[in-house]
Amino acid sequence: MKRIKIWLSNFTLIQQFLTIVIFTVAFLLFFMFSYLNRNIDSFVNSQMYVFMHRAQREYLETRTIDNESNVLLFVYSVESGRYLNTIPNEYKGLISNIDPDPEGGSIDSSFVYGNNSIVYSIISFDNDYRLIAIVKNNFREEFRDALSNSVINVMFYVLIGMIALIMLWIMSLIRPLDAIISYINRIKAGEKATLNLNRYDEIGKVGEALVSMNRELSEQQHIRDEMIQNISHDLKTPIATIKSYSESIKDGIYPYDTLEKSVDVIIENADRLEKKVYSLITYNKMGYLVDSGDNILNLEMAPIIQKAILAASVIRNDVKIETDLDEKVYFHGDEEPWRVVIENLLDNALRYAHSRISINLKDNLLEIFNDGEAIEKDRLDKLFKPYEKGNKGKFGLGLSIVKKVTETYGYTVTGENMNDGVIFRIYTSKKMKKVSKKKNKKSIIET
Repeated sequence: MKRIKIWLSNFTLIQQFLTIVIFTVAFLLFFMFSYLNRNIDSFVNSQMYVFMHRAQREYLETRTIDNESNVLLFVYSVESGRYLNTIPNEYKGLISNIDPDPEGGSIDSSFVYGNNSIVYSIISFDNDYRLIAIVKNNFREEFRDALSNSVINVMFYVLIGMIALIMLWIMSLIRPLDAIISYINRIKAGEKATLNLNRYDEIGKVGEALVSMNRELSEQQHIRDEMIQNISHDLKTPIATIKSYSESIKDGIYPYDTLEKSVDVIIENADRLEKKVYSLITYNKMGYLVDSGDNILNLEMAPIIQKAILAASVIRNDVKIETDLDEKVYFHGDEEPWRVVIENLLDNALRYAHSRISINLKDNLLEIFNDGEAIEKDRLDKLFKPYEKGNKGKFGLGLSIVKKVTETYGYTVTGENMNDGVIFRIYTSKKMKKVSKKKNKKSIIET
């Protein structure tokens, strides 16, 4: 069976169709000459008995014999032991094979006479008489041939109809498949392509999936192109500054008043360049982040948040960071990626906050709020896209890294405007195994 499937898989749909038609015709012929032939013979015999019984009833009603019909009738007298009507010469040998007085006086039976199967019927009437009915040989053969031809004709027309329907069905498959192949080839060639199948079956769904995939790939390519442009622009400025200042110093010229100040400019731009490269490396690394898949809450989040707060406390001393942390809340994942997430969200909050940041940690929920200005409506849907920078943004990769990590570990991150600020939430609805009970702790850290 496996070899047949492999063999058929190398054929086109038309070739597969023709192969199926050939096998179907062969099967029908085999079916016709084996099973159907036997059943036709059985049906013909049963119909012959119907004809003979009808002729016998007509005789009993009229007491007349019409041997010009297709059924021959012979009256036998048990008392005299002979037939009362004339037997044609061609039927005398046939009649001699029949017992005219069977047990019980009536019988439907058959026997082989020469090359033919002969069916006959005997009924008893008026106590002493038997009425024997025989179908003429030529009538039985004609009836059988007519029935066989009718069955063959019906099967032939049904087969032709099925072949035509299957051919139309295959053509209805080939056209959209050809359109899909043409669509894919045009996309591969970098040409603009459209695909309109107007189908709602599986082929239509495949077409919709291909169009959706092409649209998504185009958007990703657009984002990738924008990223390359942005990266080139972001790296070009500090590199150009470092190069020009270095060449000037080499020539004994101090572009920024003194040697120390000029070197400070070089160091500052080198730091900017280092941070941008670090962000790109982190973003790329998070793209290859893989979840272990065990769905176990194995990482205590409160200490990670505290470390991130301590590291960020020197950025702005005019902002108060309030925390409401359940100490024994566990998240799923690894420490380093989650620490990057917290640091990026906290860095973003410190950049926009006026005077207050609030961090809440509960079971399967982390919220970071800042009382800064609301996010523009046109940016809310683009917050987590690479290189989407706000008015105070730096590189546009921080929130996209947050999204990559949270999605990898089965969490959802959202940004939302509140009445008095902006809040970012990280949560999950997935059921995960807990490893510890939680204990509440509130604190306020001022920076």
